[in-house]
Amino acid sequence: MKLGNVLVPVADLDAAIAFYGLPVMFRDGDRFAALDGGGVTIALCGPDEQVTPGVAVSFKVGDVAAAAKEFTASGASVLSPPQAGPHEWRAVLRDPSGNVFVLYSPL
Repeated sequence: MKLGNVLVPVADLDAAIAFYGLPVMFRDGDRFAALDGGGVTIALCGPDEQVTPGVAVSFKVGDVAAAAKEFTASGASVLSPPQAGPHEWRAVLRDPSGNVFVLYSPL
């Protein structure tokens, strides 16, 4: 497992890209843009791609279902079970302190 990105829900992808001023590494229309944060990717999520209620870290894992099972055994709760997104398998969980995080693996 490794930190993959930090998800940032935004209302307007163009405005958010201009605001943050970081180089765009990848963009999927008005859904999503990956910005080069200099060691961590800032993942801007437009209204159609918002999977978390606020800013959340995302961890890249080899097997989303297995990782979700391990985290729930350690006290996490599942907000969204493993499912296919437009570019990855993902699950949304909440840690025992109430923080939301995402597990993902490329399709």
